[in-house]
Amino acid sequence: MTDENLVFQSYGRCCAKPEFFDDFYRTFLASSPEVAEKFTHTDMVAQKQLLRAGILNLVLYARGLPPTKLQALAESHSRHRLDIKPHLYTYWVNALLDTIRRHDPEMDEAGIRAWDRVLTKGVEVIRGGY
Repeated sequence: MTDENLVFQSYGRCCAKPEFFDDFYRTFLASSPEVAEKFTHTDMVAQKQLLRAGILNLVLYARGLPPTKLQALAESHSRHRLDIKPHLYTYWVNALLDTIRRHDPEMDEAGIRAWDRVLTKGVEVIRGGY
């Protein structure tokens, strides 16, 4: 099975658990004071919906979708808008991988490496827009 298909199936299992996105944000916000500060005035209900779509867009990009949505995300996260510094994506990816480990019982370390490869493709597009 390709990385992209493995990740797509894993993401479906994660999305089936309502606590997945709450758990991700607990992990992510605890990962760094700099990360937590970026979310001090954020509507977290809306943010979780954006996260759900954003992860899907990263997976779809790895599966061959044009980078249009990721480029728009890059613009909104650029130094001129939300000012999400490129190093913060490392915290994001690590928090997501940790959360996947806890929520997808079928995921092993080879699958986590597949997730990392898939996410890295799209995250690089977003980082590039900084």
